[in-house]
Amino acid sequence: MNATSHGDRMVHLNSAGLGRMPATARAVLTEWTRHDDRYGSYELEEHLDDAVHDELDERLAALLGTPAGETTLFTGAADAYATLLTRLPLGQGDRVWTTPYESAANLTTLYALRDRTRCALDVVPLRPDGDLDLEWMATHIGDDVALVSVTYVPAGCGIVNPVEDVGRILAPHRCVYAVDASYAVGQFPVDAARIGSDLLTGDGWRFLRGPQSVGFAHTSPRLRALLGGMGAEPAVPPHGAAVAALNAALAEHTAALPDEDLLADLRAAVEEAPGTELIAPGRIQSGILTFRHDELPAAVVRRQLAARGVVVWKTVAQETPLYLPALGVTTAVRASVHHDNSAQDITRFGEALHEILTTHERPRTPVPAPVAPSYDTVTDLSQWRSRRPGTDRTPEEADRDRRPASVHAFGVPSPRGRR
Repeated sequence: MNATSHGDRMVHLNSAGLGRMPATARAVLTEWTRHDDRYGSYELEEHLDDAVHDELDERLAALLGTPAGETTLFTGAADAYATLLTRLPLGQGDRVWTTPYESAANLTTLYALRDRTRCALDVVPLRPDGDLDLEWMATHIGDDVALVSVTYVPAGCGIVNPVEDVGRILAPHRCVYAVDASYAVGQFPVDAARIGSDLLTGDGWRFLRGPQSVGFAHTSPRLRALLGGMGAEPAVPPHGAAVAALNAALAEHTAALPDEDLLADLRAAVEEAPGTELIAPGRIQSGILTFRHDELPAAVVRRQLAARGVVVWKTVAQETPLYLPALGVTTAVRASVHHDNSAQDITRFGEALHEILTTHERPRTPVPAPVAPSYDTVTDLSQWRSRRPGTDRTPEEADRDRRPASVHAFGVPSPRGRR
């Protein structure tokens, strides 16, 4: 399907940012927004209680492979992540693990959690190919690790992290396992039971094609028990019209995956365009492809593609602040395919991109591409912690944790003004 619900002929390659809402879901959103404006929120909530909430709960359970009744609605994945994880009863002796692919929003939550509870915050290192170092995780996991946070698919690149393998490593231990599936759910099957996560969060408006400002969180019985009286409820629930529209979008959701040929063709179109560089770490890639050009800023490429009828997005390095800046990336172009994209869509994208990059006026003084920093050894984990008494490792421990070089070695920065 090339046409959007508005009837135009734009090629939409930005489902990772905002999926094309089905016409039925858009009609539901419009209808109940007007109903709320005319009759007020109470009647809308009564409608949701009578006809939507149970149906939506069943659809989310089927989507995530979980029992009904274990999923809660939030205004988005970042809201769910922040609301629930800040309620965890952590203390100074606890350690929290994150990865270089964590989003800026989630890192902000982890920094706040660290500052409030005085727990330690560690970054799981990467292998030279960009995959998470599962051997390191298996070696260093212990009962002092209270929380492990992994992004299934990051915002800034298309790697698919091995969340099920991580879950098997963590299963015998007491840590809470949080998985951000915002850029995964709806793109390919996501099974919370197979992952073994205690918290799995997602957005309704990306590959699921619902409206903005509604997302969800699946919480395991173990996590709900840990939260105790704090519970798993949102501080502010999403608007009722958005809830009804998400339910309508899920009614049309299909488990069909994008054709593998589309992914290969998308990658080939970028690789064949002059002056491009792929940002594609890891051995397993999703339907998200990120690249940059050695001269043209991402914003210019995006606007030029839009003028030719192709919708992509500009991703900013600070959306993935522990990974992209270490590569010298400031902005990049992100294209993403959905199961309703066609081979003709990829052809139009490739032709438009090639035209833009071969006809643009080159600057008089070429701007050199940023060079990624070089590392001889991975920074020891003590440099990834807040500088507080009791959190630094001994020299012997630091030496033990040094690992082979990779351009992905970097540390967790302290929030401004906090040490």
